[in-house]
Amino acid sequence: MKVLKFGGTSVGSAENIKTLLRLVAEEKQKNNPVVVLSAMSGVTNLLTDMAESAERGEDYDSSLKEIEAKHFAVIRSLLPAAAQNPVFTRLKIFFNELEDLLQAVSNLRELSLQTKDQILSYGERCSTFMIAHIASQTFNEALYVNGAELIKTDSNFGQAKVDTELTELLINDFHQANKSKVLFVTGFIASNHAGRITTLGRGGSDYTAAVWAAALNAEEIEIWTDVNGMMTADPRIVKKAFSLPELSYTEAMELSYFGAKVIYPPTMIPAFMKKIPIVIKNTFEPDFAGTYIKSDVKPSSLPIKGISSIDHISIINLTGSGMVGKAGFSGRLFSLLSREQINVVLITQSSSEHSITFAVKPTDASHAITLIKKEFELELDAKKLELPEVENNLAVLAIVGENMKHTPGMSGRLFNALGRNGINVRAIAQGSSEYNISVIISSADLSKAVNAVHDAFFTDLKRTLNIFCLGTGSIGKTLFNQLKEQMPFLAANNDLQVKVAGISNTRKMIFNAEGLSLEDWEQELNNHGEQANLAGFVERMKALNLPNCVFVDNTASESPIKFYQGIFENSISVVTCNKKGNSADFAQYKSFKDTARKFGVDFYYETNVGAGLPIIRTLKELMMSGDKVARIEAILSGTISYIFNNFKGEAGFYETVKEAQELGYTEPDPRDDLNGKDFMRKMLILARDAGYPLEAEDVKIDNILPEACLRAATVEDFYNELQANSAYFEELKNKAANDGKVLRYIGKLEDGNVEISLQMVDDSHPFYMLSGSDNIISFTTDRYKSRPLVVKGPGAGAEVTAAGVFADIINVGTLNN
Repeated sequence: MKVLKFGGTSVGSAENIKTLLRLVAEEKQKNNPVVVLSAMSGVTNLLTDMAESAERGEDYDSSLKEIEAKHFAVIRSLLPAAAQNPVFTRLKIFFNELEDLLQAVSNLRELSLQTKDQILSYGERCSTFMIAHIASQTFNEALYVNGAELIKTDSNFGQAKVDTELTELLINDFHQANKSKVLFVTGFIASNHAGRITTLGRGGSDYTAAVWAAALNAEEIEIWTDVNGMMTADPRIVKKAFSLPELSYTEAMELSYFGAKVIYPPTMIPAFMKKIPIVIKNTFEPDFAGTYIKSDVKPSSLPIKGISSIDHISIINLTGSGMVGKAGFSGRLFSLLSREQINVVLITQSSSEHSITFAVKPTDASHAITLIKKEFELELDAKKLELPEVENNLAVLAIVGENMKHTPGMSGRLFNALGRNGINVRAIAQGSSEYNISVIISSADLSKAVNAVHDAFFTDLKRTLNIFCLGTGSIGKTLFNQLKEQMPFLAANNDLQVKVAGISNTRKMIFNAEGLSLEDWEQELNNHGEQANLAGFVERMKALNLPNCVFVDNTASESPIKFYQGIFENSISVVTCNKKGNSADFAQYKSFKDTARKFGVDFYYETNVGAGLPIIRTLKELMMSGDKVARIEAILSGTISYIFNNFKGEAGFYETVKEAQELGYTEPDPRDDLNGKDFMRKMLILARDAGYPLEAEDVKIDNILPEACLRAATVEDFYNELQANSAYFEELKNKAANDGKVLRYIGKLEDGNVEISLQMVDDSHPFYMLSGSDNIISFTTDRYKSRPLVVKGPGAGAEVTAAGVFADIINVGTLNN
C-alpha cells in the first residue's frame, strides 16, 4: 500500500479537491491508500495571524469569516444538498471552538505555544473532515481520522518530537481495525501523552505521511504538491531550472536543509530508516513522473544535483585569543544555543582557532548575542574575547550532489561563477562527506548568484548573457538584426542565449529583465520607453543585478566613457566599438584594463581598430604565446584607403575625394578623415596593446593635405583649395607611378615609436595590391620575420562593425564558460 500526502494547494479549491479524489480513486483500485491532508492553502497563515491579532487585542472576525466561507463554498460545490448539513454542523462546531480559543487569548493577551498549536490544528481538522465526507460520496469506505489521537509526541509545542514506538503501535492497531477503509488523516498535528494537541513543525504534514508509512511498512510515499518534483533550483529564481528524476536521501536532505521547500528534512528520516521511496508529484500534472527519493539511485552525469538557498540569514562572528587551544569552547557555545532552541544553520572556524562564524535565523540573532555575552562574561571582561558581531541581510547558497566527491574542480567552478559576477563570499562551509558546499553572500545578490551558479554547473543548458545596449544607430540596429538571425545557431552550437535586457539611445530607454523582443524592439522603445538618461540607464543596469551582464557601447560619444570604471567595479563586462575611451590619456586606458582584470570581467574592443577584422585579438594572441612584435604596419582608414587606391591614372585627387564623399566613405567634412586623427587613435590603441605607454602627442602624423586645405573655413572652401593644389597631388602620383610604386598612407609602430605618413611602396610590399576601402595590417615578429602575418579586409561599415561587436559579446559568453 501507499501513503498519499496532499499539500495546501492540492486541497485549496473545489476544482483541486476533485482532482485529488480522482487520484485517490485510481490508487484505490490497486490497494486502499492512507491519505494525509494539509490545511487548505492560506488557512494556516490566517490562523497564525488571527492568533497573533488576538494576543494584541486586535480584531480577527474577518479572518475567521474568511476561513469559514472558504470551507463552506467547497461543501456547497461538491456535496449534494442532502449531504451538506452534517458537515456544516461539524465544521461549525470547530469554528465555534476556535472562536472561543481566540477570545480567551484576547482576554488574557497571552499566546502560549500550547494554545497556538491548538489554534493551528483547526486548519487540518477542518480540511480533512470536509474532504473525507466529500470522498464518501464516491466510495463508502472513506474515513476521517484525527491523526493527533494516533501520533504521540513529547510536550515540545510547535516542534514536537514523535514517540516512535508508541505511535507505530497505535497506528498499526488502528489500521488493522480499518483495513477495508480509505483513511483520510490530518497532517501536521499530534498529541502529547496527556492528550494535548502538539504540532510537528515545518513540513509537519509530510512528516505525518512518513510516520504512517514507516509504521505500516508502506511500499511508497507520494507527496502531491504544485511543482514537478524537486528541481535543480527554485524555479521562481531560475527560469531554466528543471526537474530531477531521482535523488538519494542524502542529496534530498541536504537540498531541503538549505531551503528547498518541496520537502523537509524530518520528513525523510522515518522513510530513510526503512528505505521507503518518496515520490514528489504534481497534482496538476499527474502524468509527470516527478522525483524519486530513494537509497538505490542510478549513477548520474550531473556534477551536482541542485542549488538551494535560504534567503534571510544572519551571521555571528566570535573572535579572540581566549578560544585558541581551549578544549570545550565550541561545546559550551553550541550547547548554550541548543538549550535555547536556536538552530545553527552553518558553522565555520578559522584554522588558527581565533574565530568562529555561525549562521542563524535573523529572529534568533539578538537573543543569541545576549546569551553569548552572559555565558562568556568573564572572557569578555578579560578581553580574551571580542564582543560578538552580527551581520544581517545575508543569504546561504548551497550546491549539493553525491558526484561532487568524485569530480575535481567543483569549488573552482562555484567560486569562479560567483567572482565573475562580483558576488562577495562572507563565509564558506563544506562537510567532510563533500556532498555540499555552502557559502554565505549578500541577500541582494542571491538571485544573480543562483542563476550564475546554475549556468556554471548545468552546462548542457544554454548559458545566458544579459546585455545592455547603448546606441541604436546603424551599428546598433545591425547588431540587433544579427542577434535575431543567429539566435538559433548560438543555441545549437555555442549553448548560448543572449538576452537584450536594456536598450537606450539619446531619446528613450527601455528595460526588461526577461529580455526584449528583437522583432519589435524599435517600436517598443519608441512607444513604451522612458526618457533617456545615461546615468540612469547605467544605474538601472546595476540595480537589476543580473548574472553574466555585458554593457555594449555602440556609440562614438565621449559621454559613456566616464561610466566604464564604475561598470567594471560592479563586475559587468564591457564591449565597445567606441575608440575614444582607449585613445584618451594612457592612465585611463590602463585603469580600464586593470579594473576589468581586478574584478574578473572582460573588456573587449576589437572594433576600435579595423571594425570586424581580428586585429586586436591577433596581437593579443601573438603576445600571449610569447612571440615578440618587431614592427606593425597598417592602413586603418577605409576612407583614406579608398582615396589612394582610386587616385591613379587620369583620376584627380579632388575628383577622388569628392567621389568618396558621395559614396558615403567620408565624414561630412572629409578633413575629419584626411587629417589622420582617427587613424592616430587606432595606432595608439595598437601601440598600447603592444605594451607601450604612449600618449596621443607621441604619435607623429605627416599631413596629407597642404596647410591651406586644412585652414579652409568651410567644406566648400576646402574643396576649392584642394582643386587649387591639384598640381601638388599630381606630382606625388606621377612620381610614384614612374618609380613603379603606389601611394599609401601607412601607420607604423617600431621600437616604441609610432608614425603615420604618406609612403610610396612597390610590389614587394604587402600593401601594394590593396583595393577598394579595405584595411590591412602586417605583423613582423620573431616568428613572422621573413614573411609578415597579414590581416586584410573591410575595415568600416555597419555590417562588419556590428559583426565585430557581436563576436566580442559571444567571446564574453564562451571564452570564460
